[in-house]
Amino acid sequence: MVSEIDEVTHGEFLISNDPAKLQLDVIYDLIANRSYWGKGRPREIMDRAVENSLCYGVYHLGKQVGFARVVTDYATFAWLCDVYVDEAFRGHGLGKALVQAVISHPHLKDIRRLLLATRDAHGLYAGYGGFEALKNPERWMERLKLA
Repeated sequence: MVSEIDEVTHGEFLISNDPAKLQLDVIYDLIANRSYWGKGRPREIMDRAVENSLCYGVYHLGKQVGFARVVTDYATFAWLCDVYVDEAFRGHGLGKALVQAVISHPHLKDIRRLLLATRDAHGLYAGYGGFEALKNPERWMERLKLA
């Protein structure tokens, strides 16, 4: 599904899902080199993930400083992942604004199940995104491929 372009401003920052604005080198650096969950992710895997997801970038004076992507069928399920704001730009509410932009997207705002995983930001996501712990975690399973 081709998604409509969605852009919002947050002070002097632009948050956009325009694929033409994405800066793949920056995204790769943020996720594969700086995030705890994507450390060492191969470039070709990162590029394929971006290509096949709904992605949002955060931009300051044309330079990408944040990223989030959503894996979704645009109907019943979405997984918010790879949410990251460059350390130098934290403290401006960009993470909250980025997640708000994502969950407000016209094709996601009414989706039945939106998941995310976090090691240490449960309170943050619960406080402003309406996320909560899984009601029935015993129903969920995963298959994890170890490197």
